[in-house]
Amino acid sequence: GRVMFVRNLGRRLASAQGPVAVLALGGTTTALCSEDHIPSLEMHWSHHGALAAYDAKAVRRGFQVYKEVCASCHSINRIAFRNLVEYGAWSESEVKAMAEEVDIVDGPNDEGEMFERPGKLSDYMPGPYANDEAARAANNGALPPDLSLIVKARHGGVDYIFNLLNGYVDAPAGKVMLPGLYYNPYFPGGAIGMPAPLMDEAVEFPDGTVATVSQMAKDVSIFLNWTSEPEHDDRKKAGVRWLIALSIAALVAGFTKRFRWAPLKARKISYDF
Repeated sequence: GRVMFVRNLGRRLASAQGPVAVLALGGTTTALCSEDHIPSLEMHWSHHGALAAYDAKAVRRGFQVYKEVCASCHSINRIAFRNLVEYGAWSESEVKAMAEEVDIVDGPNDEGEMFERPGKLSDYMPGPYANDEAARAANNGALPPDLSLIVKARHGGVDYIFNLLNGYVDAPAGKVMLPGLYYNPYFPGGAIGMPAPLMDEAVEFPDGTVATVSQMAKDVSIFLNWTSEPEHDDRKKAGVRWLIALSIAALVAGFTKRFRWAPLKARKISYDF
């Protein structure tokens, strides 16, 4: 019926040529009645600009939200303590103190036995569980995903993370929820096994920022965007340097072509016999 008509119309527009197709498709997002979730809303993040960087204060607050809320179930095992120092939002002494609070299993020693030692900057951040089996046993058989690359792994990226964390509502009439599942319209299927992780004032930010659900969701989303792409700011800086270098090279090449090689290429040689 109507849904099939909309799909067929979309296919015809997508295959069309010229400005009509561009005007028909540009800048629109359509949710069909047959879809089982709401598409992530575009949040227009400040770091999405061509020359924009992450908000360092938000990354720092987001790490606090992750550490005090998310880390009880989720890991970020691709991030080492030294990555926090390299980013620059934390001092080396701060990160060393954080690392030393963690006991890392190392070894073997001279007797062939494993031992525990305080963490150091080169260590990767340990997860909340010893292995996947322990994680499943503690979560009714579900394995909480590692969050290191979660922004890249989900359609919608950082917008999906933010909308998901803010999207917990009561199930609408007629929506049957199985025990242990929670309704979130941004999650595929609408039923998610993770309860709402954020509550107002769940953490206390040292900079005085009010810890509302939306604020914590914003900060932890930016932090997880950083964990998935720690080289983001450096890559943009490198791009600017390359553009400047290529512009200078183009000017030098144009000058050489115009004022050095042009007279040689345009000269006329005549021979007298």
